[in-house]
Amino acid sequence: MTRFCLIRHGQTNWNIEGRYQGQSDAPLNETGRAQARDLGEKIQNNSFSAIYSSDLSRARETAEIIASFVNLPVSLDARLREINQGEWEGKHISEIKTRYAKMWKEHRKDPENVHSPGGETINEVSQRMSSALNELSRIYPDSSVLIVSHGLSLATMICRSQGLPVERAYEMIPANTDPVWINWENNISFSAN
Repeated sequence: MTRFCLIRHGQTNWNIEGRYQGQSDAPLNETGRAQARDLGEKIQNNSFSAIYSSDLSRARETAEIIASFVNLPVSLDARLREINQGEWEGKHISEIKTRYAKMWKEHRKDPENVHSPGGETINEVSQRMSSALNELSRIYPDSSVLIVSHGLSLATMICRSQGLPVERAYEMIPANTDPVWINWENNISFSAN
C-alpha cells in the first residue's frame, strides 16, 4: 500500500476572485508562495520517496518550494492537472451561472457526467488521476509519495480512497496547501455510472 500526501497548490489571484482556473496556467501569488514555504517547513521531517506534481505552474511552483525543504526533485505528470473546464476557464462563477444557466443546473444535478463546453467530466478526471496514482503505487509500494495537484482533481482521489461516489468530490476539495493523507491500494475499483 502506498501512502500519498495530497497537496493542493498554493493560492492564486483567481482563487481569490472566484474564477474557474481549470487547466489555465494561473500563477501563484505571494500568499500562495508563503503557504508553500510554511508547508515545506511543517513536513520537512517526513520521509518521502518522491514528489510528483501537475505540470501547471501553480502546482509546479508549489512542489518546487516544498521540494527545497525535503531535498527531492520534482517529477511532472500532466495526468495530475486540474479538471479541464473548457469555456468556463477564466470566468467568474457568477458569469457562468448566468451565461450558462441551463448547463450549470445540469452540471450541479449530474456532476459526474455533465461537463462545461469543451471540458471534462469528473469521471474523466477521476480516471486519469487514478491511472497516475495506480502507476505511482506500483513504482513506490509501501512508501510515502507527495502529490501536488489541484482541488477538484485531488478531491476525486479522496473520494475513491474513502469509497465515496465521485459525485461528492465538490464536498471534498482541500484548502490550498492543506495536506490530506490517503492510503492507496493499486487498482482501487472504479465504478462509473
